This record gives sequence, C-alpha cells and structure tokens, in this order.
Amino acid sequence: MRASLDTNVIIHLYKAGLQRVLFDVFDEGVFIYEQIRNIELENHGRNILEIVDEDIASGKIEIYTDQKLKELAVYKIFENNFKENRLLYGSGDLGEVYAISLAQTLGAYSLVTDDTKQGGPYMSLLQFEDNVMPFTFADVLILRYLMGKTDALQTVTDFDAVNTASELGWSFRSQISKFIRRFLKEPYRKEDTIWIRELEKKHDIRIKDKLIRLSKLL
Repeated sequence: MRASLDTNVIIHLYKAGLQRVLFDVFDEGVFIYEQIRNIELENHGRNILEIVDEDIASGKIEIYTDQKLKELAVYKIFENNFKENRLLYGSGDLGEVYAISLAQTLGAYSLVTDDTKQGGPYMSLLQFEDNVMPFTFADVLILRYLMGKTDALQTVTDFDAVNTASELGWSFRSQISKFIRRFLKEPYRKEDTIWIRELEKKHDIRIKDKLIRLSKLL
C-alpha cells in the first residue's frame, strides 16, 4: 500500500512519536506535495519539522515538487486535479487539496487525513466515485493491528498517545465502531468491503474476531 498524507495526520502522529506507523502500513511508499512541507508544516508544525525532514532525507517520505511532476509528465494532471478539488473543498485548508490531488495524480489508493467533518476529504471521498481510499490515523492503527504488525494492547496504547499529544478528544471505541460500519456493516462503497475481505484473506485472519479482542481492552 502507498499513501498521500494530509498535514493534520503528519502533525498528530509525529507529535506522539508514532510516525513509524505510517511506514509499517504503507510499505510501498508515503509521499507529500512540496507545499505541505514548505507552507503547511512551516505554519502549523514547526515543532516536528526537523524530524519530518530527517525522514524525507532518509527516503521514508517522498516529496513531490512541481519539477518532479513535470519530469513525470503528470504536472498538468495534478494542476487540473488541484483546481477541481479546490472548488470542491474551498480554500480553507489547502493541505487536504494538495494531498488529495497528489493521490489522484499518482494513482495512490490511500489518503491519510484526520479531517472527518462533513464536506471534508474523508467523508467526501467515501461518497464519491473516486479510486482514493481515505483513512484516519485511527484507521491506520487498526489496519496495522489487523495485519499482525502489532498486538491489541499496543494499538490501544498508541491511540491514546496520539489522542493525548494532539488533544483530539477522540474515543477509540467510537473509531472502531465507525471502522466496522464502514467496511463490514453499512459501507458507503461496495469496493471497501471487497478490499477488507481481500486483506482478511491475505493475512489469514478473522477480522471480526480481532476487532472484538481489541474492543474488549476499552
């Protein structure tokens, strides 16, 4: 899996020292658009910028510049995606517009964002016919657990660390319930259920049983 990152999820995970979760789950690549690094994180995430830059320098995060997109002959596609998404989401948060546009341009299947408000990227992408699949940091933690990369207790501990570090006020029980509804009970898109069943087969697990074990710790 590979993913385009929104500004907010970078800040939330790095503030908690849990950026490794991104690299565990999205082992085919994690990337950001240059403006997220140069403007959004400069304005909103200066306290974690040094660590982000270290991960960029080491190749853990790939940064896409306009020049790089031009060399790949996809800059015009990105530009058109950006214009359409800016009309759709407005100019209030350009980070999400950059992140979505880059995911669409590069054919990435995943967007990681913690903006779950109605009309925001997470909810909108669930309701559009779009190939980009949105995840929150909580979704990513759940996926890492389902993939067998960590246990239930560590998953709860890591959720609490992110939740506390960024003062989000999220409930993990609620996030698990939303995950179950989205993928198993009341999917917005049938593709999401197909995707999670394929993940279940790939990792030879029973998702329902694993989520029950996780919920019992809450």
